[in-house]
Amino acid sequence: MKRMIYIILTETRTLLSRAIGLYTQEPMNHASIAFDESLFEMYSFGRLQLHNPLSGGFLREQAEAGLFERARCRIYRIAVSTHQYLKMKNKVRYMHANRNRYKYNFIGLFGVMLHKEVKRERAYFCSQFVATVLQRGGLEVRENPAFMTPACLTELTYVELVYEGSLAHYLQDVRMPVEA
Repeated sequence: MKRMIYIILTETRTLLSRAIGLYTQEPMNHASIAFDESLFEMYSFGRLQLHNPLSGGFLREQAEAGLFERARCRIYRIAVSTHQYLKMKNKVRYMHANRNRYKYNFIGLFGVMLHKEVKRERAYFCSQFVATVLQRGGLEVRENPAFMTPACLTELTYVELVYEGSLAHYLQDVRMPVEA
């Protein structure tokens, strides 16, 4: 039986996102992973406090709040086996339960630009985290996760673009109750 996971790329227009965009030449510079179409279980590495970009770490994101309220996005779907789904979800659950032990890998961002891996224990940037979770599920990512940009995730052969536009509009569509 196939299960679906989702990769969400967002354009949050923060100073850090715009700085990363200068290097990547891409508008969508934040990556998250979700285990449900409605994005209630969406995770990444990013800012822990809305107004403090230096307070980074692992977080369960609220797709309808904060920096995402006016964000544009691309949502990709990946079909995986139940076994792969559970391996990835268990990895993320473990990280969530121990989230205070994880840090944002700011230094790793420079490693991407220099194509030099910066190994830091329990530290990730957003696309590095998503690529690591995909690998945990046995999916090939073609590149060391330490060098993965959000755009690299879209080039994986098994991802399927399912939506592009306003994240708020997407959430409105998928979270609307179905009338009987």
